[in-house]
Amino acid sequence: MKSWMKMIAPLLIMALLFTACSSSGNGGGNNQQNDPPAASNAGGNSQNEQKEEKKEKIKLRWFVNGWNNTSLPSEDKDFVLKAIEEKFNVDLDLQYMTWGQEYQSKLNTMIASGDIPDVFYMGGMESNTYIKDGVARDLKDWVTPERMPNYFQYWMTEADLAAYQVQDVFKRAPVPYAKKKYRSYYVRKDWLDKLGLDMPQTYEEMVNVMKAFTEQDPDGNGKNDTYGYTTSGSGTSVNMEFPAFLNNGLIGPFMIDNGRFVDSRTDKRMQQVLDDIRALLPYTDPDWLLNKGAQAVEKVTQGKAGIVFSIGTTTALESNPNGIQAKTKSVTGVDTVDWQPFHPWKDTGVWAEESPGNPFLISSKTTDDKIERSLEIMDWLAGEEGFLLTRYGQEGVHYKRNGSKLEIIKDAYQRDVIDNGNFIDIYGWFTPKTPEIFGLEVVDPEMTERDKAIADMVKSYKFLPHIGTSLVVKEGMDLGSLRKKMNEYHVHMLYEDKDASNWPKYREELMTTYGGKDIFTYYAEQVTNATGNAVSFEAE
Repeated sequence: MKSWMKMIAPLLIMALLFTACSSSGNGGGNNQQNDPPAASNAGGNSQNEQKEEKKEKIKLRWFVNGWNNTSLPSEDKDFVLKAIEEKFNVDLDLQYMTWGQEYQSKLNTMIASGDIPDVFYMGGMESNTYIKDGVARDLKDWVTPERMPNYFQYWMTEADLAAYQVQDVFKRAPVPYAKKKYRSYYVRKDWLDKLGLDMPQTYEEMVNVMKAFTEQDPDGNGKNDTYGYTTSGSGTSVNMEFPAFLNNGLIGPFMIDNGRFVDSRTDKRMQQVLDDIRALLPYTDPDWLLNKGAQAVEKVTQGKAGIVFSIGTTTALESNPNGIQAKTKSVTGVDTVDWQPFHPWKDTGVWAEESPGNPFLISSKTTDDKIERSLEIMDWLAGEEGFLLTRYGQEGVHYKRNGSKLEIIKDAYQRDVIDNGNFIDIYGWFTPKTPEIFGLEVVDPEMTERDKAIADMVKSYKFLPHIGTSLVVKEGMDLGSLRKKMNEYHVHMLYEDKDASNWPKYREELMTTYGGKDIFTYYAEQVTNATGNAVSFEAE
């Protein structure tokens, strides 16, 4: 990150000097640095607001998070783009990639060439660097309840937004998020039945099932070509979907344990976690570390693995054409496929409730009129009208509404949305699919009793409260380098060290050389201040 900043710094300085000189004679200075204009109601839904005089058409470019199994259709089929461009009088160039290393590399290339998107999605940790390097615009007078009423009414509190800021500046804001992300493991029950196994209720039983699925030919094809479990490591990390984390009491990325702040992935218990994961590798898809995005799900729909983790309540529903139940049947041709949810920790806590996650940033080069129009669109996305269009399609075409109940018109939805790259999910980058936020309920007349039982079970799992605040680092704290080294050590211990006995040595280096002690002590202070309960961090 710092290397390309050094390369383009002289160009940025020249550009700023030129802009300052060219604007010095207009009496107003650089348009980007003026106080923002008064908040408008362009994102509202009332008839009076829609009658407002149309603003001058402007071009916007956004770079957002989109799943790798989605794609935008041609403009004549993109009813969401048409609605946005007509409602807000913009020409919107929406670019997207699945968040990860490739996404960040593409964004860095844009920045290095001086072609920064007006709005861009970013990882929470990574956003610190862009803010420090001057890539992000100050949002203090822009992201406010007056300008973004829907964002604050339905998704975000001012207190959470204030706690989310870093480096004593207001240059990022959280993308709306679900407070609970329903999490579950799913297992091929038809494979269990074939091998005479019960639904696993404990970690030990889960491991036994993984072993049996790997060694006992559960699909009956006479080949040694199945594994017990698969997940995605994106080529760099050991993710927390491995059940070994929960089995060692690490529930969520951060925890408060008897007044002690715990960063799960650098905790002392990681030694046992990694040894447990090593023991699972013979029963795990050998490509798990390289799997990215939805590739783990693709493996199970191909009949290659019998247990997978997923977020959401519709993963295994028969009525979900994109779920693993329907897709596994379609890909394998096996009519007896039966994916069922299970979770060994359903009664004690499957995860912690969510706190604000990844942010959106606005380019420091973006002019006031583009900021204003972009935020109007995003606030519309955060409201009921935009949410419904970007999550369920057009009323009367793709869903029917009766009061608070929505019914998907499946043939039209399949034809116009799913068969066109499931494209509305790209526009849905700004809101989670949680209609209950607006008091709405999706009713599926094709939902079977089996499906209802699955959804109810996943919703019944216990969640633990989150730690009480968003966490940020101070200027000079390099969380990115710490996490990168941490991930390297995790993978190293699995594939190069004979066991995880070197973890105490590696952890000490993370706490000292890479600043972990200072970072997590500062995190503990933030939790103390936010909750009023004394919390400390133990590095030794």
